[in-house]
Amino acid sequence: MPPTIAPPHPFDTATALTAREPGVLLGRTTAAYANMVGPFGGITAATLLRAVLDHPERIGDPVALTVNYAAPIADGEFEVRARPARTNRSTQHWTLKLGRDGEVSTTATAVFGVRKPGWSDAERTAPDVPPAESLPVQQFPEAIAWIHNYEMRFAEGGPEGMATGEPANSRTAVWVRDVPHRPLDFPALASLADIFLPRIMMRLGRMVPAGTVSLTVHFHADAEILAAQGDRPVLGVARASHFGGGYFDQSAELWGADGTLLATSHQMVYFKA
Repeated sequence: MPPTIAPPHPFDTATALTAREPGVLLGRTTAAYANMVGPFGGITAATLLRAVLDHPERIGDPVALTVNYAAPIADGEFEVRARPARTNRSTQHWTLKLGRDGEVSTTATAVFGVRKPGWSDAERTAPDVPPAESLPVQQFPEAIAWIHNYEMRFAEGGPEGMATGEPANSRTAVWVRDVPHRPLDFPALASLADIFLPRIMMRLGRMVPAGTVSLTVHFHADAEILAAQGDRPVLGVARASHFGGGYFDQSAELWGADGTLLATSHQMVYFKA
């Protein structure tokens, strides 16, 4: 009897790209990662990062990724153009565009680097929260497709405040991992940086129109650290610093199961309230 071949993970399907010509790749949106308007921003960031990871000219691992969401991505096929802008001895700078029929929906830059051994230290430590297995899995409305691809266990700042209409602090701490469980890699880490509900909704205690304008992820882990993480939950902590003028910032940290800081992120978000 031939061996059973498991279907690809939904995340890998959503971020899959095929080469059309050097530096030009084709992808397709999937219903599983749909958001209110267009796809979930995290899956777009992961797809753009994958475009560089799969490029034959790429050197090193991700150091930083900035994604600017210029317009919603319509359902269906899209094109990604990835170009190395400059390659040095240990760093490489990339420019990326995602769009369709000549119209750009998303722009991005990425920095890759060859990490070298040397002195290291961490000034921040993982927050003291209950272990993931001691917390219940949060249930979400069916209408938000992408969020059901993640198992979330809130230690602090869950979405219940929005259900009661009570304003709350903007800080959230949540254990999160892919559903079905999947070993962590760089695209998945980039996507996790955007899983937090907009901080304005936590602060006001109600749903308001909001959308990420620009997201930057800084990667502190290398491939070896990600391999050690496996498919265990990641601890995500997010907070805002300022709301005003129709925009707010949102900072986040992603911690490994052993307390290692895997990535930090910062984004600017549009809101209307």
